[in-house]
Amino acid sequence: MKLLLLLASAIALPSFAASGDLSTSDLTGVSFWLVSAAMLASTVFFFIERDNVSAKWKTSLTVAGLVTGIAFMHYMYMREVWVASMMVEPVGVGDSPIVFRYVDWLLTVPLLMVEFYLILAACTNVAGSLFKKLLVGSLVMLIAGFIGESNGEAAVAGEAVTGVVVPFAIGMAAWLYMIYELWMGEGKSAVTSASPAVNSAYNTMMWIVIVGWAIYPLGYASGYLMEGGINADNLNLIYNLADFVNKILFGLIIWHVAVKESASA
Repeated sequence: MKLLLLLASAIALPSFAASGDLSTSDLTGVSFWLVSAAMLASTVFFFIERDNVSAKWKTSLTVAGLVTGIAFMHYMYMREVWVASMMVEPVGVGDSPIVFRYVDWLLTVPLLMVEFYLILAACTNVAGSLFKKLLVGSLVMLIAGFIGESNGEAAVAGEAVTGVVVPFAIGMAAWLYMIYELWMGEGKSAVTSASPAVNSAYNTMMWIVIVGWAIYPLGYASGYLMEGGINADNLNLIYNLADFVNKILFGLIIWHVAVKESASA
């Protein structure tokens, strides 16, 4: 299975080769390629490491691999959109792959929320309602963000239009709601009865959601709410950085606690 995964990845890569070269000054384009490679490497790593953890942790590592695997596939398309758009008039102005970006997030962000439920379910009793609350919160956040970015063309010269600001506020509210549920609500209640290793991993993941996910609204604000109109370079560079930190680091934390708990079992 692992060898087939590696072989399929190697075969698929040439079909996603970019149609043009990267400019040395195109930091955003370079970031697309760096994140693509990191997502592929992380996917292979997580699936291979499933053999080194106990049965109750295998699902968590599978989900971690799915998150980076889905992201890898979408980054292949997103970087192609970016590089191709940089070569047409006006040269040097990239197009933001909004649809590909949100299709990716629509799949991966709820899976990241599932990880909180899975690491708790592996070691303690946790209500299924926590999963439902996190799923609803993540979907509201993503749908609001997509509506706001779709309306972003109306944000000219830094003018804060309703179609951009209101969805942004709704998405922020959904994000804060998920933080509350994990930090003060059912998530906090469940993690208190878990092992010290799970508590440590849970708290670290919480800080990723609080600090790491804060990069996304910073990108949104930088791309749509600043003076000078839409800035696709800043928007995508920051989004790429956020995906790199949040998806890969999230999985590595789960892998660490899975290995540690499995060794002590």
